[in-house]
Amino acid sequence: MKALRLALLAPIKRPITPDTTVSRARVIVDLVQGLLKKGHEITLFATADSYLPGATIVGVAPQGLNFMPATENAFYRDSAYFTQTIVKAIQAQTQFDLIHNHMYPEYLPLLALSSFQTPVLTTVHSQMTPETAQTLKLFPSAHLVAISQAAKQASGITSIEVVHNSITTELFKPDESRPKSYLLAVGRMSKARGANGNFIDPKGIANAIKIAQITGEHLKIVGNVEDPEFFETLVKPYVSEKIEFVGEVSSEQTLSRAQMVELFQGATAFINPINWEEPFGLVMAEALACGTPVIAFNRGAVSEIVKDGEVGFIVDPAEGLTGFTEKIKQINTIDRKHCRDYAVEHFATERMVREYEQLYAKII
Repeated sequence: MKALRLALLAPIKRPITPDTTVSRARVIVDLVQGLLKKGHEITLFATADSYLPGATIVGVAPQGLNFMPATENAFYRDSAYFTQTIVKAIQAQTQFDLIHNHMYPEYLPLLALSSFQTPVLTTVHSQMTPETAQTLKLFPSAHLVAISQAAKQASGITSIEVVHNSITTELFKPDESRPKSYLLAVGRMSKARGANGNFIDPKGIANAIKIAQITGEHLKIVGNVEDPEFFETLVKPYVSEKIEFVGEVSSEQTLSRAQMVELFQGATAFINPINWEEPFGLVMAEALACGTPVIAFNRGAVSEIVKDGEVGFIVDPAEGLTGFTEKIKQINTIDRKHCRDYAVEHFATERMVREYEQLYAKII
């Protein structure tokens, strides 16, 4: 296709850089780099401290919101920068053939659709909750993308397109010389609490610890800790020679991408005992690309990423943790080379870039 002038509206909680590890930002980086390789001209509306070689950065906030000094009313400050992002995109829209919205939250630019003459495509990265679906339905003329069939089904919007996320398979790759000696669990330790005051734990970190206790397997845990009390109550009491927390206890992920690759490479299995409807699950694809089988509860998009019995196992949530422990016993039946080949075929960046290019052309 001909080269396009594309603008991407990025989330502004953190800077967008080549080294970012956070899933939504990571997908944006890989997409931009892939589009640049195809000859497209890219402008990124992001924080002023963002940088991506080859892309033009329009700074809409001086730095990531998560790193700004404390303020009396963070909601007002943050929403002010969200508004400025949208207005700056409207003012510059004639410079572009299409604007691709990845903002957090995604639906804010849709409020200004009548001010855009340039087409706007919105990728919904977040969990497709009933509230999100209800909001998206208020904009029937919007061009929308879900990141999984599960998210599309949850939206109830038949016109929404589906483009799976991708990973850098050149970076996430196997190392057969590395011993495989532990289970690995990776996930954000959410500050969200339920009605009873307990942590919701959408990524199932507490489940992973229980699985390690039942099986006696060595477990490594990685993830950013949004509330220190989560770590103090659900993780720290169980840290031992067998259960290890890797990295710093921080609200931001402190491990590099290279360190994450090594962790995936050395795991006998990546376990994903989630408690929520996963909209995609980038870490599962990253594990598979490193040749590491995945065991996950059948929630959200899991069945679109894990082919049961071939690259890992899908566990019915009704089976509980017993179902997980039984599948761990069978993990050696999974061919690690097949995991790698499967990930390259389905989750390489080139596939995602190609599908978005086709969608851009269709919309334009």
